[in-house]
Amino acid sequence: MPLFYSLAASLQQLWRPLMYHQLYHKHLHLATWKATPASLANVHSDTKNLAMARLATRASMDIPDYLPATWTKAQGKQPVGPSLNLTAEEATFSQLEALQANDNPYPDHGVEVLYRFAGLDPFQLSRYFGQRIDLGQFDKFKRIFHHSTYRLLLDHKRRCILSSLYVSENCFKQRVLVFGHWSDQHGIFEFTLVQRLGGSWDGYWLTESLHYDGYDVSADS
Repeated sequence: MPLFYSLAASLQQLWRPLMYHQLYHKHLHLATWKATPASLANVHSDTKNLAMARLATRASMDIPDYLPATWTKAQGKQPVGPSLNLTAEEATFSQLEALQANDNPYPDHGVEVLYRFAGLDPFQLSRYFGQRIDLGQFDKFKRIFHHSTYRLLLDHKRRCILSSLYVSENCFKQRVLVFGHWSDQHGIFEFTLVQRLGGSWDGYWLTESLHYDGYDVSADS
Protein backbone atom coordinates (compact mmCIF):
# COMPACT_ATOMS: atom_id res chain seq x y z
CA MET A 1 0.00 0.00 0.00
CA PRO A 2 2.75 2.55 0.75
CA LEU A 3 4.17 1.78 -2.71
CA PHE A 4 0.75 2.41 -4.29
CA TYR A 5 0.36 5.80 -2.56
CA SER A 6 3.87 6.75 -3.52
CA LEU A 7 3.15 5.91 -7.19
CA ALA A 8 -0.12 7.89 -7.11
CA ALA A 9 1.64 10.90 -5.60
CA SER A 10 4.31 10.74 -8.31
CA LEU A 11 1.68 10.62 -11.08
CA GLN A 12 -0.14 13.59 -9.54
CA GLN A 13 3.07 15.58 -9.48
CA LEU A 14 3.63 14.80 -13.16
CA TRP A 15 0.01 15.51 -14.22
CA ARG A 16 -0.42 18.82 -12.35
CA PRO A 17 2.31 20.75 -14.25
CA LEU A 18 0.93 19.41 -17.54
CA MET A 19 -2.59 20.66 -16.65
CA TYR A 20 -1.25 24.08 -15.63
CA HIS A 21 0.76 24.22 -18.86
CA GLN A 22 -2.36 23.59 -20.97
CA LEU A 23 -4.40 26.15 -19.03
CA TYR A 24 -1.62 28.70 -19.34
CA HIS A 25 -1.44 28.36 -23.11
CA LYS A 26 -5.20 28.43 -23.40
CA HIS A 27 -5.43 31.73 -21.52
CA LEU A 28 -2.40 33.04 -23.36
CA HIS A 29 -4.15 32.28 -26.66
CA LEU A 30 -7.30 34.10 -25.54
CA ALA A 31 -5.31 37.09 -24.38
CA THR A 32 -3.40 37.18 -27.65
CA TRP A 33 -6.64 36.84 -29.64
CA LYS A 34 -8.21 39.77 -27.82
CA ALA A 35 -5.18 41.92 -28.37
CA THR A 36 -4.71 41.18 -32.09
CA PRO A 37 -5.94 44.02 -34.35
CA ALA A 38 -7.20 41.54 -36.95
CA SER A 39 -9.17 39.70 -34.30
CA LEU A 40 -10.64 42.94 -33.04
CA ALA A 41 -11.63 43.82 -36.60
CA ASN A 42 -13.38 40.48 -36.91
CA VAL A 43 -15.24 41.12 -33.65
CA HIS A 44 -16.27 44.56 -34.92
CA SER A 45 -17.45 43.04 -38.20
CA ASP A 46 -19.44 40.34 -36.41
CA THR A 47 -21.01 42.92 -34.10
CA LYS A 48 -21.93 45.11 -37.05
CA ASN A 49 -23.50 42.18 -38.90
CA LEU A 50 -25.47 41.22 -35.82
CA ALA A 51 -26.73 44.80 -35.44
CA MET A 52 -27.75 44.94 -39.10
CA ALA A 53 -29.58 41.64 -38.74
CA ARG A 54 -31.44 42.95 -35.71
CA LEU A 55 -32.38 46.13 -37.59
CA ALA A 56 -33.63 44.10 -40.53
CA THR A 57 -35.70 41.93 -38.24
CA ARG A 58 -37.13 44.99 -36.48
CA ALA A 59 -37.92 46.61 -39.84
CA SER A 60 -39.69 43.49 -41.06
CA MET A 61 -41.79 43.48 -37.88
CA ASP A 62 -42.84 47.08 -38.60
CA ILE A 63 -44.35 46.09 -41.96
CA PRO A 64 -48.11 45.52 -41.54
CA ASP A 65 -49.16 41.91 -42.15
CA TYR A 66 -51.57 42.94 -44.91
CA LEU A 67 -48.70 44.12 -47.14
CA PRO A 68 -46.82 41.72 -49.43
CA ALA A 69 -43.19 41.00 -48.67
CA THR A 70 -42.08 42.92 -51.80
CA TRP A 71 -44.01 46.13 -51.13
CA THR A 72 -40.88 48.22 -50.51
CA LYS A 73 -39.56 47.25 -53.95
CA ALA A 74 -42.72 48.11 -55.86
CA GLN A 75 -41.54 50.39 -58.65
CA GLY A 76 -38.69 51.48 -56.43
CA LYS A 77 -40.96 53.91 -54.59
CA GLN A 78 -42.29 54.33 -51.10
CA PRO A 79 -45.86 53.05 -50.70
CA VAL A 80 -48.71 55.52 -51.10
CA GLY A 81 -50.10 56.50 -47.73
CA PRO A 82 -50.63 59.33 -45.24
CA SER A 83 -48.06 62.12 -45.34
CA LEU A 84 -47.67 65.46 -43.62
CA ASN A 85 -47.13 66.97 -47.07
CA LEU A 86 -50.62 65.99 -48.27
CA THR A 87 -53.61 68.29 -48.01
CA ALA A 88 -57.10 66.85 -47.53
CA GLU A 89 -57.82 67.18 -51.26
CA GLU A 90 -54.54 65.48 -52.18
CA ALA A 91 -55.13 62.65 -49.70
CA THR A 92 -58.56 62.00 -51.25
CA PHE A 93 -57.13 62.22 -54.77
CA SER A 94 -54.34 59.73 -53.91
CA GLN A 95 -56.90 57.20 -52.72
CA LEU A 96 -59.13 57.57 -55.78
CA GLU A 97 -56.15 57.29 -58.11
CA ALA A 98 -55.05 54.09 -56.39
CA LEU A 99 -58.56 52.62 -56.67
CA GLN A 100 -58.75 53.46 -60.37
CA ALA A 101 -55.69 51.23 -60.91
CA ASN A 102 -56.53 48.83 -58.10
CA ASP A 103 -54.34 45.94 -59.26
CA ASN A 104 -51.25 47.98 -60.09
CA PRO A 105 -48.53 47.15 -59.14
CA TYR A 106 -50.12 44.09 -57.47
CA PRO A 107 -53.69 42.86 -56.75
CA ASP A 108 -55.74 45.10 -54.47
CA HIS A 109 -52.99 47.67 -54.08
CA GLY A 110 -55.65 50.39 -54.31
CA VAL A 111 -57.64 48.91 -51.45
CA GLU A 112 -54.47 48.71 -49.37
CA VAL A 113 -53.86 52.41 -49.95
CA LEU A 114 -57.33 53.16 -48.53
CA TYR A 115 -56.57 50.94 -45.54
CA ARG A 116 -53.40 52.90 -44.84
CA PHE A 117 -55.37 56.14 -44.89
CA ALA A 118 -58.17 54.72 -42.75
CA GLY A 119 -58.32 56.41 -39.35
CA LEU A 120 -59.84 53.44 -37.57
CA ASP A 121 -59.07 51.61 -34.36
CA PRO A 122 -58.54 47.89 -35.12
CA PHE A 123 -59.69 47.00 -31.60
CA GLN A 124 -63.08 48.69 -31.87
CA LEU A 125 -66.07 48.45 -34.19
CA SER A 126 -65.85 51.06 -36.91
CA ARG A 127 -68.38 53.19 -38.78
CA TYR A 128 -66.02 53.67 -41.69
CA PHE A 129 -68.62 52.29 -44.11
CA GLY A 130 -71.61 53.58 -42.16
CA GLN A 131 -72.74 50.66 -40.05
CA ARG A 132 -70.67 49.47 -37.10
CA ILE A 133 -68.51 46.54 -38.22
CA ASP A 134 -65.19 44.97 -37.32
CA LEU A 135 -62.44 46.19 -39.67
CA GLY A 136 -59.47 45.19 -37.55
CA GLN A 137 -58.18 42.85 -40.26
CA PHE A 138 -57.39 43.89 -43.81
CA ASP A 139 -59.23 40.90 -45.30
CA LYS A 140 -62.48 42.13 -43.76
CA PHE A 141 -61.86 45.62 -45.11
CA LYS A 142 -61.06 44.26 -48.57
CA ARG A 143 -64.17 42.05 -48.63
CA ILE A 144 -66.40 45.13 -48.51
CA PHE A 145 -64.95 46.34 -51.80
CA HIS A 146 -65.50 43.04 -53.57
CA HIS A 147 -68.96 42.10 -52.29
CA SER A 148 -70.96 45.34 -52.15
CA THR A 149 -71.67 48.56 -54.04
CA TYR A 150 -68.15 49.69 -53.18
CA ARG A 151 -66.80 47.51 -55.99
CA LEU A 152 -67.81 50.39 -58.28
CA LEU A 153 -64.66 52.12 -57.09
CA LEU A 154 -62.36 49.31 -58.21
CA ASP A 155 -60.81 50.06 -61.61
CA HIS A 156 -63.44 52.73 -62.24
CA LYS A 157 -63.39 54.37 -65.65
CA ARG A 158 -63.79 58.00 -64.62
CA ARG A 159 -65.10 60.20 -61.84
CA CYS A 160 -66.45 63.67 -61.22
CA ILE A 161 -66.13 65.71 -58.03
CA LEU A 162 -69.59 66.97 -57.08
CA SER A 163 -68.64 68.99 -54.02
CA SER A 164 -65.77 69.69 -51.62
CA LEU A 165 -66.30 71.29 -48.25
CA TYR A 166 -64.28 72.03 -45.13
CA VAL A 167 -66.85 71.42 -42.43
CA SER A 168 -64.31 72.76 -39.95
CA GLU A 169 -60.62 73.51 -39.89
CA ASN A 170 -59.82 69.85 -39.31
CA CYS A 171 -62.70 68.13 -41.13
CA PHE A 172 -63.08 67.79 -44.89
CA LYS A 173 -65.86 66.19 -46.98
CA GLN A 174 -65.91 65.40 -50.66
CA ARG A 175 -68.70 63.83 -52.75
CA VAL A 176 -67.60 62.04 -55.89
CA LEU A 177 -69.64 60.62 -58.76
CA VAL A 178 -67.89 57.45 -59.91
CA PHE A 179 -68.45 55.69 -63.24
CA GLY A 180 -67.66 52.02 -62.90
CA HIS A 181 -65.84 49.66 -65.20
CA TRP A 182 -69.06 48.96 -67.10
CA SER A 183 -71.01 51.77 -68.77
CA ASP A 184 -74.19 51.23 -66.74
CA GLN A 185 -72.44 51.37 -63.35
CA HIS A 186 -72.20 54.62 -61.44
CA GLY A 187 -72.81 55.91 -57.94
CA ILE A 188 -71.96 58.67 -55.48
CA PHE A 189 -69.47 58.24 -52.65
CA GLU A 190 -68.70 60.63 -49.81
CA PHE A 191 -65.25 60.84 -48.25
CA THR A 192 -64.87 62.35 -44.78
CA LEU A 193 -61.31 63.14 -43.75
CA VAL A 194 -60.19 64.38 -40.33
CA GLN A 195 -56.85 65.94 -39.50
CA ARG A 196 -55.49 64.34 -36.34
CA LEU A 197 -54.36 66.54 -33.49
CA GLY A 198 -51.77 65.17 -31.09
CA GLY A 199 -50.31 61.71 -30.89
CA SER A 200 -48.20 59.94 -33.49
CA TRP A 201 -50.56 61.00 -36.31
CA ASP A 202 -50.52 64.70 -35.43
CA GLY A 203 -51.15 66.78 -38.56
CA TYR A 204 -52.06 63.84 -40.83
CA TRP A 205 -55.30 63.74 -42.82
CA LEU A 206 -56.93 60.32 -42.33
CA THR A 207 -60.20 59.00 -43.72
CA GLU A 208 -62.83 58.80 -41.03
CA SER A 209 -65.52 57.37 -43.31
CA LEU A 210 -66.34 56.43 -46.88
CA HIS A 211 -70.09 56.17 -47.48
CA TYR A 212 -72.04 55.10 -50.52
CA ASP A 213 -74.43 57.97 -51.11
CA GLY A 214 -76.72 56.36 -53.64
CA TYR A 215 -77.35 56.16 -57.36
CA ASP A 216 -77.31 59.33 -59.45
CA VAL A 217 -80.22 59.23 -61.90
CA SER A 218 -79.05 62.38 -63.71
CA ALA A 219 -75.92 60.54 -64.81
CA ASP A 220 -78.04 58.43 -67.15
CA SER A 221 -79.03 61.44 -69.25
